[in-house]
Amino acid sequence: MSKILLLEDDLSLINGLSFALKKAGYDLDIARTVQEALGIWQEGQYDLLVLDVTLPDGSGFEVCEKVRKISSVPIIFLTASDAETSIIMGLDMGGDDYITKPFKLAVLMSKINAIIRRSRHFSQAPGELSSSGITLRLLEGRAYKDSVPLELTAAEYKLLRFLMEHPDIILSPDQIMGNLWDRDGNFVDGNTLAVYIRRLRAKIEDDPASPTRIVTVRRMGYKWSGGGRSK
Repeated sequence: MSKILLLEDDLSLINGLSFALKKAGYDLDIARTVQEALGIWQEGQYDLLVLDVTLPDGSGFEVCEKVRKISSVPIIFLTASDAETSIIMGLDMGGDDYITKPFKLAVLMSKINAIIRRSRHFSQAPGELSSSGITLRLLEGRAYKDSVPLELTAAEYKLLRFLMEHPDIILSPDQIMGNLWDRDGNFVDGNTLAVYIRRLRAKIEDDPASPTRIVTVRRMGYKWSGGGRSK
């Protein structure tokens, strides 16, 4: 049974999400403040964090920032703000998705199911993938650059793996989004993918301004350059 930590202070939303998540078979812990969430987080292992952004004692961004120092557990932000700066900040600090209120419960549940399903798939796959100084230890769900561990979010790791599994092949944005988030590409648009690519390049490229591993092919998409090999 997958375990989710929900950080939310709206009682009506808590009740609705609790009912839906438990009905779907998830084990759920609930926190209503930042401090409570951080305390609960330290006591247990979670497959997903769902974090409201605006809380009585701070922000879900604070929780994400502290969690990302030690964990790549997937994180979804819930917020009433659809400002581009807030979305980019949430993704840049390690969030895997960003949902604005009000939202459709079915869409949120689909995102939760997809993120947890793909997180399990990538963490359980056997072997090792190595190319251009980047190594993925698939059993661990960890990435390394020249043997130095990389601090990647779950989404960054999955994006990196997908690119490395298709070396020197131009992948369109639709192909990437369809394979990583939703078969029909419904939940992640091209602008959000560009943010993921930029954030990943900042961590794996020697010079993010002149990338040599994740190469942009104008008007076509992206490709991994380096001839990946698996072990």
